Amino acid sequence: MEFRKVFDTIPEQFDRYRPRYSPALFADLIAYAAIAPDKTLLELGPGTGQATDPILATGCDYHAIELGEHLYEKMKEKYGRFPNFHIVNDDFITHDFGSQTFDLIYSAATIQWIPEETAFSKTFALLKPGGVLAMMLTQGDYRTPNEALYQKIQQVYAAYFKPDIPYSHGAFHYDHAVHYGYVDFEKRAYPGQRVLTADEYVAYSGTHCDHLVIPEPDKTRFFSGLRDAVLEAGNRIVFNDTFILYLAKKPISSHHTNGDKQP
Repeated sequence: MEFRKVFDTIPEQFDRYRPRYSPALFADLIAYAAIAPDKTLLELGPGTGQATDPILATGCDYHAIELGEHLYEKMKEKYGRFPNFHIVNDDFITHDFGSQTFDLIYSAATIQWIPEETAFSKTFALLKPGGVLAMMLTQGDYRTPNEALYQKIQQVYAAYFKPDIPYSHGAFHYDHAVHYGYVDFEKRAYPGQRVLTADEYVAYSGTHCDHLVIPEPDKTRFFSGLRDAVLEAGNRIVFNDTFILYLAKKPISSHHTNGDKQP
């Protein structure tokens, strides 16, 4: 199974334990892209809506494309009652959008699963002139709040973290958007914090694609080791989160509007 499809096996757990994004991030994005009821948006791989609510609440014409069948069904269950909500169950890489174009295309920890050339060229082609590409992700730091706990967790990883599918997915270079015609690339960061119990931490860790493919008996030992480490630390693990927002625009002029990679 492809790593990008693993998440579809745990829709309920994914919905409950994956972190949401900073309200300040959404406020900036909504202002930057002037999101309003007259704007048409596309969210890439929304999962179960970790970055959907604040955008949908603007009244915009919201569209999403979700690869996972079970995640797609969860999205319809949660948001299907909203008249401005539209979603298709398909692969962005191969999906034919016809004549559709968008004022904003955004991704919450999704675009990095798409090959760079397709990710940037196809989003560029789908955006209206002056349209915005927004890419967000979460960086969680649990080392700074508790070094001793961090080291215990690293020991658990060293002993039992042995996925039976090698994770060979390379780094995604968000700043390469400028090589495909995008302009005004920038990075913004927003602080946040999560405090989890041992059981919550184990459940959250179980939403990581490479953690789900650890074979038994190592899988049980791995998650038990994580749980025990946090229990011994007072049943509390703190994440100092940084929410990252990358922004880029398609030029309003016809210059570089074909999405072709520039030298």
